[in-house]
Amino acid sequence: MPRVLVIDDQSDVRAMISIVLRINQFEIVEAASAPAALKAFEEQGFDLAIVDIFLQGTNGSDLIGTLRERMPDLPVVAISGMTALDFLSESPGLSDVVCLQKPFRPHDLMRAIEAARGSVRPSVAAAR
Repeated sequence: MPRVLVIDDQSDVRAMISIVLRINQFEIVEAASAPAALKAFEEQGFDLAIVDIFLQGTNGSDLIGTLRERMPDLPVVAISGMTALDFLSESPGLSDVVCLQKPFRPHDLMRAIEAARGSVRPSVAAAR
C-alpha cells in the first residue's frame, strides 16, 4: 500500500484528503506543519507527498525542496487555495511537481496523484 505524507495546516483539508486516499488504498500520515512533516519524513519512508504551499510560518515550496534534497525522486502534489502555482514549474528541481488548486474534487486529487507518480524519473543511482 503506497504511503502518502499529507502536509496542510488546515485539519479539515487534511481530513478530506486522507479520506479520499484511504478509500483508494493509500496509507496516510498527516502533518500540520513543516517541522512535523520533516520529523515524519525522517522516521518513515513515503511514496508521495501532498504539500500545501502556504503553511503557517513556512513556505511550502521550501519544504518541498528540503524533502527533495533527502529523496530526489519523491513525487509531489502541491496544493494552494490562495494563488496559482505556475511559479513552481519555473523553480529548479520543482518543475515536475504537480499543482492542484483548492478547492478540488476527489477525482481531481486522484488524477494529480497519478500524474505526480508518473512524472518522476528514477534517479541514476536507482537505475543501477
